[in-house]
Amino acid sequence: MSASGVNVLRWSALAFGVFYGFTHQRAITAANKAAADQKVYDHKKQLIEQAKAEYAKKKNPTASTSEKSGLNQDPMDPKFDLEAYLGALMEMK
Repeated sequence: MSASGVNVLRWSALAFGVFYGFTHQRAITAANKAAADQKVYDHKKQLIEQAKAEYAKKKNPTASTSEKSGLNQDPMDPKFDLEAYLGALMEMK
């Protein structure tokens, strides 16, 4: 093979290596950025769920306390006791 053919092969290999390295690095960077964005999204989602739970607890404290007492609050239930329910409401106030 002539010297010019070897040089063309060497420069072609170098150009291909640089191109491959550039595209591979872009793919790795994009994957890392997507993973970081997903982590931020999951953290924000967790904070929103936590805030919703806190808001629900703050907004409706009677439901959580009556659930702990075992008081039946479903008026359609055959075991519903209106007198016990009203008594529990009067005690909370």
